Amino acid sequence: MRQHLTRAVTAFALGLGIFGAVQAETPWPTKPIRIVVGFAPGGSTDVMARILAQQMTESLGQTIVIDNKPGASGNIAAAEVIRAAPDGQTFLIAPTSVETANPSLFKSSILPSRDLTPVGTIGRTQMYLVAKPQLPVNNAKELVALAKSQPGKLSYASSGTGTPPHLACEMFKVATGTYVTHIPYRGAAPALQDVMAGHADFVCDPGIAFPHIRSGKVKLLGVVSAKRSPFFPDVPTVGESGFKEADLDIWFGLWAPNGTSPEIVARLNRELGKAMTQAAVKSRYAELGAETAAMSPTEFKALLADESQRLSTLIREQKIVVE
Repeated sequence: MRQHLTRAVTAFALGLGIFGAVQAETPWPTKPIRIVVGFAPGGSTDVMARILAQQMTESLGQTIVIDNKPGASGNIAAAEVIRAAPDGQTFLIAPTSVETANPSLFKSSILPSRDLTPVGTIGRTQMYLVAKPQLPVNNAKELVALAKSQPGKLSYASSGTGTPPHLACEMFKVATGTYVTHIPYRGAAPALQDVMAGHADFVCDPGIAFPHIRSGKVKLLGVVSAKRSPFFPDVPTVGESGFKEADLDIWFGLWAPNGTSPEIVARLNRELGKAMTQAAVKSRYAELGAETAAMSPTEFKALLADESQRLSTLIREQKIVVE
């Protein structure tokens, strides 16, 4: 009797194991995937998304469609993905600021840290302290000395109030103890153009100034990052120039609606990691002044928590308000 019972239990357990294996191997994806991007076509976020979509369409065997939903610094796209079914068919690609800065800048009912599941990073760009060519300085130390000798007279351009380039320059101000006037623009390109034209003194540039730096149309004074840029390895960081805490990279990531299967999140994270090892992806990123950077969901969550703490404190203490 005991032998029969043992055999029955063993058979039942094997049956459960087979059932579990079938469940774990449920195919995904079985239909096209939609990635919602919170910015207009042609910008860094959109181009990165399209590079990865092309690469992962091949590896996943399903078309990945990019759906641009610009507005409110990515909040409109985030809200759309929060409302989406957690079936592994809809995801968000955005700068991390959608979770780490926007809640402190906008009056909104959405809270990505609560309402979305981080899948992984898709890359980053550093920011560069770029000055108009006629400014009589050649590095970050000289810029700080000039700003302190003329409080409020120097100005910096940004891509808009509350954007990462604006926050990076505010970090620079705090770290250096300088008073500089902020001039917001509608985008990084017009901000850079006015620095080149001499209408603003400097800008924290997200990488679009590279050709103008190389041609001498603007001066690169330093890198607003914790480490030197691979594109300008001889240029010191602002921290190396003696001003710690003046560093803010623009990270880009991918999120899923809450409730998405952990197996799908893990699979998509692996596919992101594979895509970013490809030489073609690295090369196309470099054209944007960007680097591939893969993180696990756990590492991504830690990055988001740290950046949220830093930016919420900065926004509060500098009284930054989006009109």
